[in-house]
Amino acid sequence: MSHDHGHTANRNRLLIAIGIVAVVLVVEVVGAWVSGSLSLLADAGHMLSDLAGLIIALMATIVAARPATDRQTFGFRRAEVFGALINGLILVVVAVTVTVGAIGRLVGGETEVHSVPMLVVAVIGLVANFGALLLLRPAAGHSINMRGAYLEVFGDLVGSATVIVAAVVILLTGFTPADAIASLLIAALIVPRAFVLLRDVVRVLSEAAPADTDVAEIRDHILGTAGVVAVHDVHVWAITSGAPVFSAHVVCEPAVFREGRTGTLLDELSGCLSKHFDVEHSTFQLEPAEHAAHEDEFHR
Repeated sequence: MSHDHGHTANRNRLLIAIGIVAVVLVVEVVGAWVSGSLSLLADAGHMLSDLAGLIIALMATIVAARPATDRQTFGFRRAEVFGALINGLILVVVAVTVTVGAIGRLVGGETEVHSVPMLVVAVIGLVANFGALLLLRPAAGHSINMRGAYLEVFGDLVGSATVIVAAVVILLTGFTPADAIASLLIAALIVPRAFVLLRDVVRVLSEAAPADTDVAEIRDHILGTAGVVAVHDVHVWAITSGAPVFSAHVVCEPAVFREGRTGTLLDELSGCLSKHFDVEHSTFQLEPAEHAAHEDEFHR
């Protein structure tokens, strides 16, 4: 699948997921008002943040599909990372808001909760979120932006399941604090997701090597290529999730230059990184040993 086709598919998935989440959000708000359930309202608030996050993800996907320019030489794919950053911050805000509301209800005393409408709405939310989750899952492993959207919907799924458990407890035992406790659990489930997403964003923005990239192994592969004497100034970073970039200075045997084999060597090195490490964009500077010996003069 080409990069453009991938963006189109992601955009379509996000549009459908946005429609599903928007409908469930309205249902949950009405259900929370009818039932008096804080956990259902908390899940609706979570879904509101997720809806905003999905819209942001959609906008980031559209922007990221724009071609490179002389000013944005790598294109606009990093917009996906900024979209994921906003998603992570929204999750943090929702977690804090839900926690404050749940503690306030627990401290303030019992509140009447109608468990039957609470249960019915939560089941509807569970089914709808599961469908949206299956829709987004294929793209979650290839884009940090789509992973953020996937985690948003996954949190909604878990939130709906938590509300179902609370509704059943209230229905069977009359223990209404289960509603506020469920709200706290929803908040607790949001925090790790926000942490993981923000961690990945920081890794990309700080231009750290991707977590699944072994720089030492790449260096060994390059050194194992015929005609290569040494490698230095190795840099690996990512424009966005799933788009690693590599550059290195490669010291070659004199015969490589004398026999005109530089083009062949570049093809071998680029092919190695593409095949073994899934690096599509790699840049190599081929150097004779005498140049490498005094190269530090140019890097001050």
